Amino acid sequence: MPNTLQLTNALADETRYSIYLYIVKQVQSVNVQQIADRFGIHPNVARLHLTKLNETKLITSELLYNKKGGRPARVYTVADQPIQLSFPKQENHLLLGWLLELVETMGTEALEKAKNISYTSGYDSMQQAKINDQSFDQKIELLSAAALAVGYIPNIEKKDDKQIITFSIFNCPFKGQLTNHPHIICSIHESFLKGQFDALFPNNEFIQLESKQKQCSNCVYQIEVL
Repeated sequence: MPNTLQLTNALADETRYSIYLYIVKQVQSVNVQQIADRFGIHPNVARLHLTKLNETKLITSELLYNKKGGRPARVYTVADQPIQLSFPKQENHLLLGWLLELVETMGTEALEKAKNISYTSGYDSMQQAKINDQSFDQKIELLSAAALAVGYIPNIEKKDDKQIITFSIFNCPFKGQLTNHPHIICSIHESFLKGQFDALFPNNEFIQLESKQKQCSNCVYQIEVL
């Protein structure tokens, strides 16, 4: 595990930080040339940035062998395991793990209670912004700001004169716990999102299009404002 100074140094460079965010949003792995082309830098510079991110375990790399022969290419993806960083050091992820174990042990009733708490939290987080007199676009700005703060990437579009919100989650902030408690994590998280959307748009149809639990690349929700 890299120390705090290594992590902060790795992300202090603006270009390197932008490269990291770009990799987070990619469904597939990337190579040096892709990064060089995307950011308009020399491949050697791109390789240095990728190496630095790899050394701090923010991303991982592997050699991709060409079936036709030739030199294998190194490709990069975002790290599966999140890095916890706090000042001073805290172990909140351990507390989360204990609480998830408690919910799982207590069964359906505990899960429903956790979902209700999460829903209320999401609802209240939007209500605090005094949304009643705000336009659709202003509400979307509030949603986008809240989403970006925790790593979501919202995509807003209109379809057949309807207001459709496609909400994609890249680099799930709870992925560290998904291995042991995927159903609980996703159920509670979805309740939180539903609370946010119900506060913003009281009349809506909220459905999930894709889920990482079903081997999809990301979780994707669609919300039609009625």
